Amino acid sequence: MNKQLKNIEIFTFILIVVEVLIYTGFSVFYFGDIIGAKQFFESNLVVVFFVLVALTLINILATLITIYSFAKARRKSDLKAADLLGDDIQEAYNFGMIGLVIVDEHNTVLWVNELFRDRKIDILDKNILEWQPHLNDLQDAPTEASIKLEIENRYYSVKFLDDAGLYIFKDITELEISEQTQKREAVVVGYVLIDNYSNISENADDANDVISKVRNAIFEYFKDMNVAIRRSKADTYFMVCNYESLEKMKADKFSIIDKIRELGEKEPVPPTLSIGIAHDFPGILKLSDMASSALETCMARGGDQVVVSKFGEDLLYYGGKTRATESRNKVKVRVVSDTLVSLIKNSGIVLIMGHTGTDMDAIGACLGVKAICDFCKVKSWVVYNPRATETKTRGAMTNSFTREELSEITLSPAEAIEKAKSKSNVLLIVCDVSDPTRVIEPKLIDTIDKIAIIDHHRKSEKYIDNNIFSHIDVASSSASEIVTEFIHYSFSNPKIKLPASYATIMLSGIFLDSNYFKSRNTSTNAFEAAMVLKEYGADNFKADDFLKDEYEEAALVNKISSTMYSPFYGVVICKADENDIIEPAALSKVANQCMQMKGINAAFVIGKSDERTVRISCRSDGTISVQILAEKLGGGGHQQSAATEIDNITIDEAEERLNEVLKENLNDARVSEFEAK
Repeated sequence: MNKQLKNIEIFTFILIVVEVLIYTGFSVFYFGDIIGAKQFFESNLVVVFFVLVALTLINILATLITIYSFAKARRKSDLKAADLLGDDIQEAYNFGMIGLVIVDEHNTVLWVNELFRDRKIDILDKNILEWQPHLNDLQDAPTEASIKLEIENRYYSVKFLDDAGLYIFKDITELEISEQTQKREAVVVGYVLIDNYSNISENADDANDVISKVRNAIFEYFKDMNVAIRRSKADTYFMVCNYESLEKMKADKFSIIDKIRELGEKEPVPPTLSIGIAHDFPGILKLSDMASSALETCMARGGDQVVVSKFGEDLLYYGGKTRATESRNKVKVRVVSDTLVSLIKNSGIVLIMGHTGTDMDAIGACLGVKAICDFCKVKSWVVYNPRATETKTRGAMTNSFTREELSEITLSPAEAIEKAKSKSNVLLIVCDVSDPTRVIEPKLIDTIDKIAIIDHHRKSEKYIDNNIFSHIDVASSSASEIVTEFIHYSFSNPKIKLPASYATIMLSGIFLDSNYFKSRNTSTNAFEAAMVLKEYGADNFKADDFLKDEYEEAALVNKISSTMYSPFYGVVICKADENDIIEPAALSKVANQCMQMKGINAAFVIGKSDERTVRISCRSDGTISVQILAEKLGGGGHQQSAATEIDNITIDEAEERLNEVLKENLNDARVSEFEAK
């Protein structure tokens, strides 16, 4: 067909050229009056008229010939699939609802089989990529690649055979509708927990009335969402629904969390909910375990939020804007402390480590745990890597201990791995972190079976799952505060001893994480812990001195602070120079310094922590949950103190990404005045 069309094009072109030459010659001879042509034409008008009529007839005849030739060529190429493939094969294609489309080198449709004709889809002589632009995805894709298209309310799976210029369309409408229906009706399982049920029962004057209002709100909300919910314990509910109901709750952003919080605005102990939900797995028992794990994560992050677990994917978080309620139950602290002491006593040796970029709080908590191990007369070491330790922390360790003392207290990561492999019954205690990728030596997580966690940061998606002990108290200001409570409230007799040098570093850790008790998330327990450490001989002057800046660092902090600007109301951003390597502690100091100014609700400071990594330090006065924003950037932390690290990115790119996250999520991260209290 292409050859015939080419011949028609040549014939038409020659005809047009001849006519143009005739008309041009006529015009030249007539208007130039060459050899008396003007007089000749005027005296022979009849002849001229008949010549023009003849040319017109020739044009009409040429047009008819062209149309006839094109139609003839089209009929020759417009064969039925049965003629090409045979009746049996065509019947198979009809039964399987398979459409075939052949295109030329310009993606023009040359031929289609009966499926498209029967469905009145006329695409002959059209550019198939203009008809369906998504087919561009198949142009350079592997032969086995396919895409899904929706064409006139039907779904097709499409493949492309480049060598043959053949598109294969498989009608998958029934399968797609079946999958969509199955997805909508897939089982979703969840648990709903009233976070502070016992506190409400003990402290509220009309506890029964408050709890009754909470229960009514729970049942009313889930009924509206078409969710079946039943109470399994006094403070716990079991829920079952389909995926369509879950999507409805997601679109609603689980407003039940806010409704329950509003119910208790005037109550001495405001009620909050934690909800763990699981879906996208066929086994109901597995879904129940996933939902239970999601609820545990929810509580470890401080409650007042929803955690949705989809099988094989990252957890999704909703809510979590309320500051965790501080626990005053010292009996519980004693029980947890006694459990930890028992684990230590039943271990051969104990290795203790914090997070990479070790700060005063992490090393202080580690030293506190070592004091507990020394009391239990179990050999222990703190895993310590000066290169992965903040400058101030290195200086504190050097000033507090002699070289001989450091060699007795600490081990290098390589020495710790060797100990773990050569000894049996090894216990690893991880302090101030629960993310396995952020510990001083991640290989120890894989080497040691018995792992305990002590942390005060909200639990993130990355978590040390293979632990036998986990105490994550997000209401605490610091890990050093938690360990101090363990030492002070332990059932142990005689009393656990804590060297003054350890106590001083632990006090410095509390100073750091509570910003000298100025942070809104500073708990009353932090003041008590500081008092306890003073009783153990902590030197508050030295603890403060450990955190003081060198001249160069102070100048750097002021330099970064000078870049401050406000992209949104109440929010400021500072950024370091692209060529400067900044310690996390310096970035935190800039953020804390920004928060000292009135009218600032949140501060974000961007700087390179090494050649490949950009760190963003986030601080808030409690009216904006920087933890939610940091998680959107891949990090985490507290509502009022968080951070994230991004690899292989420039500071300007990190700044752009931060602004995008703020633009999309700042309103969701804002906390009401009641929630911030």
